[in-house]
Amino acid sequence: MKRIKAACICQTLHFLLKENAERQWAAKQVQLEVVNYKKGLERNRTQYKIVEETTQPDGSVLLKVIKQYNTAPVGNYLG
Repeated sequence: MKRIKAACICQTLHFLLKENAERQWAAKQVQLEVVNYKKGLERNRTQYKIVEETTQPDGSVLLKVIKQYNTAPVGNYLG
């Protein structure tokens, strides 16, 4: 028998601007989407650590995050 002692997932998310939209408005929407993503992690009580958050020259956002996988314990991944 085996048991998961600790598990996390490492993701790089790219929040893109809407095509055919005014650039400034689209960039603001991306920022709101990033905030809502983080709030969703909190709301779901997902343990996470943001490794890097970078706003690109076009206004899109790259977010590198290590987060809890399902409900598995995180061990020392987020330490």
